[in-house]
Amino acid sequence: MSRVILKGFIIVPSNDLATIKDELDNHIQLTRSESGCLIFKVNQDTLNPCRFDVYEEFVDQAAFQAHQARVKSSHWGEITVNVERFYTVTESTVTGMTATQIT
Repeated sequence: MSRVILKGFIIVPSNDLATIKDELDNHIQLTRSESGCLIFKVNQDTLNPCRFDVYEEFVDQAAFQAHQARVKSSHWGEITVNVERFYTVTESTVTGMTATQIT
């Protein structure tokens, strides 16, 4: 079994910022309650309020894919459709790590 780690950031259009900030705590709570979620952090950048740094860890690829599917069909998925995502996804195993970039 390999752990899946997502690191990166999102850029929120300024006209969507208030809506996304209002929903962020709910999105974090829902994600942290998912089976297989180990760590889920989203922090707003202090210099650029439209940038949010993201760090996620899931127990395996299945848990990560389930999270992705839930998000796509959620209210969060609807309101973040215009968000730019800059992520690197890695799988950590006992023997090492492999990286896959997704956008």
